[in-house]
Amino acid sequence: MTTRTAWAMVLALCTAFAMSQAFRTVGAVMASQLQAEFALSAQALGVFSGAFHFAFGAMQLFMGIGIDLHGVRRTVLVAFPLAIAGALLSAATGNYMVLVLGQVLIGVGCAPAFLVCTVFIARHFPAARFASVSGLVLGIGGLGMLLTGTPLAWLVQERSWRAGFVVLAAASALAWLVIWRWVREPGRPAGQPRESVAAALRQFGALLALPHTLGIMVLGAVTYAAFISLRGLWLGPLLIDRHGFSLVQSGNVALIVSLISLVGPPLFGRLDRDGPVRRRRIIGCSLLYAALFAAIAVFTEAWVDVAGMVLIGLLAGFIVWQYADVRTAYPVALTGRAMAVFTMAMFLGVALMQWVTGVAASVGVAHGVEAYRAVLATIAALLVAATLAFAWLPGPGARPVRQGA
Repeated sequence: MTTRTAWAMVLALCTAFAMSQAFRTVGAVMASQLQAEFALSAQALGVFSGAFHFAFGAMQLFMGIGIDLHGVRRTVLVAFPLAIAGALLSAATGNYMVLVLGQVLIGVGCAPAFLVCTVFIARHFPAARFASVSGLVLGIGGLGMLLTGTPLAWLVQERSWRAGFVVLAAASALAWLVIWRWVREPGRPAGQPRESVAAALRQFGALLALPHTLGIMVLGAVTYAAFISLRGLWLGPLLIDRHGFSLVQSGNVALIVSLISLVGPPLFGRLDRDGPVRRRRIIGCSLLYAALFAAIAVFTEAWVDVAGMVLIGLLAGFIVWQYADVRTAYPVALTGRAMAVFTMAMFLGVALMQWVTGVAASVGVAHGVEAYRAVLATIAALLVAATLAFAWLPGPGARPVRQGA
């Protein structure tokens, strides 16, 4: 496969990843209308938004096995239609529980969207370029968040949240066609045995048993979750309730944050350094990240909130270093599974954080604390705790993962 062909296929796979980014951030612009139409509490809104991420994260192991057994192309083409169906179901329903079911279907359909990109990069690009190429893919895929900024905010304000889901379903169908047309993979070498599902599951168990896996997964469960919980759920309601922004004005801020977040991954990918330096940088960035969330919690000036959100969008790019850390922490033959386990931790973390922050908002209000202050303080505390765990728990060692277990 030539480099040009590999890039064309990566860009095609990025279309599904971009739609996944759009789906996971719709809450920021739909939250107000959903709360009004379904009489949702902050906790129920957190469940709605978290349902996507829970389904997405829970399916990562199975998608990793699907990729190993059936390939990148077949896995994403089989799964992604569920996202289209979930979006159309959401647009048509008048029942909150069916709306949550729609989010679950979307999450399952989008589950392989980023994983197929990382596995494809690991298989078809040099190891030294993994961080830089992955960073670029994260930036390109982040274009999907632009849809849920000003454009979708305008559509939702002028039409309804239902129209937003219909547009996202149509765009997802187009992404499926692009992947079907452009992505091809080399066939399995003749005579190479096909691994059983049971053997694949045992390999996942071996990964989880390694002592350095826990620290990697604990931090992975909160860094991306912190950004998505802000950008995908609380950004719009915070700006509307705390500062009186209109839906379109809050959409403009979401658009700016999304644009800035496109710059971060390629930038941090180019700044990547292997070895202990990378892990020290991850710790430093995580603590600075937590400080920005704490600042928005404590200071309630509009300019502080907006500036903090923009800086968070930029700094979130350091997450590409965490993927590079995973890439070097496990044998090359297990790259796909290691990425699946890490991605599972990330998105189960998003689901958990969105549920926890919904609870924090409700508890805060009950005790006379502003909902958004409780939400952001909770995120900051989780980031600090996870960073300390990452620093204290064992790092990658010499203990190998047994092959053919």
